[in-house]
Amino acid sequence: MSIALLAASVLVVSAPVQAGDQRPEPETVELQLLTISDFHGQLDPLFVFGEGTFGGAAELSTYFQQERANNPNTLTLTAGDAFGATPPLSSFFNEEPTVEAMNLMGFDIDTLGNHNFDKGVDHLQEMIDIAEFPYVSANLRNVDRELDGVDPYRIFDMDGVKVAVIGITNPEAPTLVFPDSFGTIVPLDPARSVKRAREQARKEGAQVFVVIAHMGVTSFDENGDPQGPIIDLANAVQGIDLILGDHTGVQYSGEVNGIPVVQNESRGRTYARVTMGVELNENRQGNIKADVGDVTIEFGEPVSADVTPDPAIVALLDPLRAELDVLLSNVVGTSEVFIPRSDSCGQDAGRTCESLVGNVVTDAMRITYETDFAITNSGGLRADLTCPDVDLDADFCAHQSGAPYDITDGQILTVLPFGNVVVTVDMTGAELKDHLENGVSSMPDVSGRFAQVSGLCVTYDISQAAGSRVTGAVIQAEDGTCTGADVDLTSGTTYSVAMNDFMASGGDGYPVTIDRAASREFMDAVVAGYIAGLGTINPTIQGRIICEGGTDCPVELP
Repeated sequence: MSIALLAASVLVVSAPVQAGDQRPEPETVELQLLTISDFHGQLDPLFVFGEGTFGGAAELSTYFQQERANNPNTLTLTAGDAFGATPPLSSFFNEEPTVEAMNLMGFDIDTLGNHNFDKGVDHLQEMIDIAEFPYVSANLRNVDRELDGVDPYRIFDMDGVKVAVIGITNPEAPTLVFPDSFGTIVPLDPARSVKRAREQARKEGAQVFVVIAHMGVTSFDENGDPQGPIIDLANAVQGIDLILGDHTGVQYSGEVNGIPVVQNESRGRTYARVTMGVELNENRQGNIKADVGDVTIEFGEPVSADVTPDPAIVALLDPLRAELDVLLSNVVGTSEVFIPRSDSCGQDAGRTCESLVGNVVTDAMRITYETDFAITNSGGLRADLTCPDVDLDADFCAHQSGAPYDITDGQILTVLPFGNVVVTVDMTGAELKDHLENGVSSMPDVSGRFAQVSGLCVTYDISQAAGSRVTGAVIQAEDGTCTGADVDLTSGTTYSVAMNDFMASGGDGYPVTIDRAASREFMDAVVAGYIAGLGTINPTIQGRIICEGGTDCPVELP
């Protein structure tokens, strides 16, 4: 099998041995669970600057086939956001290619994350109808009013072992999409919902209980212990044999409250193989009891070039890619430097520090509409802006041989897949401070609300309570340095600000200003026009976002 196992990522959780247990030798069934997290329609192999390409739907399918050949008692799982915030190969075609590819990849079950609702419940129903696997979520009130085919859990019979898979949607999901995207659906408390679903599944005969939750690890404390909603969930429930996390892109495996917890890097960068020994015993009443023994978690690094892609998925995607090549391979401009999604502190999703792609996008918004400032949420920036420095058949770029790097229409749309519109709004300095406060309110946790800015440089104290962290801001000077006059963050001054319509509508917890905002053009068109006007860009990290106040501040890479 072509698989690179990450050496330090094997977790074995052993079940306790009961003293004096004289039971006869039980039958043992070895279950295998294959998991990915936050796939986001990464149908083509994922390019990682300086490392190579990983995953891709056709390639992952081959890896999964090899794994299943070794153990047919396999479930293939993910925990939400398999579609939504996707590259053009999926988004241009209504997200249908992702679900169709998942059918061919052999997925057995999925749950609903916030991005599954990006286009509303009607579109979500279309995706559920295409899927040949079930969607489950146990914590959605009114889900039956809006969606058909979503159950709290599903029970699988695996060689005599009945495995219940319980789904959980992240509770804050409605705040991460446009208003009304959920219809009347309201997320409920995850822990209570898991307990209720587990009891119902137990009454139906389930013996092993797995939770797939669109919740993840967000950070690690000074002792290296994980923090985040998935950890809180594990600490709040009992009788669960495995929890699969998602949503934050943080790779993790460990035991929390006696429960194995696993989460992968996003977009198929890694996948996990979980093996679970289940002992079947006949009790005195003649019933079969299942006891989960050792649970082993191994992370696989699916190097795309090491396997032959699944030909069925290649046949699905190649015609769609040919259509897009004509539309999206136009070179808009070039950059003297590679412009990654990751930020200056090395966070892959660009959600803890200033980023080059954030600087370019916000500069484009501010300069195009001649506003004082611009701000955008990092969660809306989904990819590298420049073409990769390796020749990929699947992208919309010509072969690159180093700087200057091409920027194509396809790359811009991959960065900005949501179809957001730029809006401009006048606000007081006090309102601006509220926006900046929201942008750093989740730190040090990784969050899509983290703000990228243009026209000003902001300083915040991470040791202070959320909502009271921003200590000041200055206007960027003509050369981009943070040497201008102070920004008045009181109600005594009014500034013009450019942002996206998602934020203005209250997305990611930002104050609602859409009722007085002026709608402009699509963000991707604004960025493309800005770059085309300059021809060649050379963005730098300029100190636009400065963290003070202690060891929780992220550290910029040298």
